[in-house]
Amino acid sequence: MRNLTLLTDFYELTMMYGYMKCGEKDKEAVFDLFFRGREELSYAVAAGLDQAIDYIKNISFSEEDIAYLRGLNCFDEEFLSELRTFKFTGDIYAVKEGTIIFPYEPLLIVKAPIFQAQFVETALLTLINHQTLIATKASKIANNTTAGVLEFGLRRAQGPDAGIYGARAAIIGGCVATSNVIAGKMFDIKVAGTHAHSWVMSFPDELTAFRKYAELYPDNCLLLVDTYNTLKSGVPNAIKVFDELRAKGHEPAGIRIDSGDLAYLSNQARKMLDDAGYPNAKICASGDIDENVLIALNSQNAKIDTYGIGTKLITSFSNPSLGGVYKLAAIEVNGKLEPKIKISNTIEKVTNPGLKKVVRFFDKKTKMAIADLMLLIDEPIPDGSPYMIFDPENPWKKMTITDYYVEELLVKVFDKGKQVYFSPEIKEIAAYHKRSAAAFWEQYKRVTLPEIFKVDLSEKLYETKQRLLEANRG
Repeated sequence: MRNLTLLTDFYELTMMYGYMKCGEKDKEAVFDLFFRGREELSYAVAAGLDQAIDYIKNISFSEEDIAYLRGLNCFDEEFLSELRTFKFTGDIYAVKEGTIIFPYEPLLIVKAPIFQAQFVETALLTLINHQTLIATKASKIANNTTAGVLEFGLRRAQGPDAGIYGARAAIIGGCVATSNVIAGKMFDIKVAGTHAHSWVMSFPDELTAFRKYAELYPDNCLLLVDTYNTLKSGVPNAIKVFDELRAKGHEPAGIRIDSGDLAYLSNQARKMLDDAGYPNAKICASGDIDENVLIALNSQNAKIDTYGIGTKLITSFSNPSLGGVYKLAAIEVNGKLEPKIKISNTIEKVTNPGLKKVVRFFDKKTKMAIADLMLLIDEPIPDGSPYMIFDPENPWKKMTITDYYVEELLVKVFDKGKQVYFSPEIKEIAAYHKRSAAAFWEQYKRVTLPEIFKVDLSEKLYETKQRLLEANRG
């Protein structure tokens, strides 16, 4: 991974300089990285941790970096000397990639000297925000079809890194392959693709183009049939080539439709292929597709086996920002961590104080998720005995959970600067996400007006929050 040390906002450096000059740089601090909720982000799929780990391990200010910062005429030599020996020595906790996570729950917690914890804010946000956003979009798309979903977005991504790491995140979220060759190589992801309209147009006629492609790929012949006329030209010509392939002992892969009324065209193409003796030939559809289009196609009984999805997946077109934030939750006072709270007239911007852990309740019989609970780090985890939870915004709404088991969501990733958690292979992460998503009833994952999953505070955390709010009244 290239050196991303200067992947930061300038104000992180000015605050670091201020902490040092005020004699505060070694004070321990706790920061939470989380996202705020809205209807289109009722849940998210955690992603980007592996790249965040690489970033933390490789922070190193080069002499070139130091010279650049010196040239800004904002920092003295004492500060620049401190940067020269910078090394992360704190603790980091994070949810595993592929985990379903909800608003205000920490995706990642940093506990370190404030000089270090402040500096890593920007890079962690950009690494976690982007991949989590794309993994979430991919999960919603995959959840609304039984067809395989291929990530086809590199040419529409907002830059090379967005394309590369967006492809990785899309696989975590449920895509089965990518068109992105460099991502395939970097992350051992299956790559897939056929030909473009330019291939067909470069030959004298469509049939010749199809025949030439079949000659090259007789055992993986998937033909793009909508260059001229899908039903009058494309599919009939594809069937002619399929007949020629079969006569030589090969079976065709199928066809791709990239435009038009996909429900109507796929139904008509399916009938034509079946009537011609090709019931196993797959129909792939591509174009401006997202989860809303998939819902509509499902309702119209579209005969599509695979979707290639580009723009609306790789850019998370309908919701282009996760909106993750990084907020101070505790700071050292007289040798002890004291909880801190950010207060706002906007209730969604009031933070949850203290160093925390998060547990998820599951029903023992159904294995389905019931609720999440945020607790302070020193609180005991519910042990299976009846446990009462309550809505922190409407405390009179209470529920006693019985016959359950719990799982902690946060794992320790760095311990005093040493990496203690290592990310699994991408295929394992994708399989883990599939299990994580399957543990939630569909009403929590639906695209329109999703049911809000219960994310509650322990009584001790709730009381701590109320005490800090009261202390800051006025």
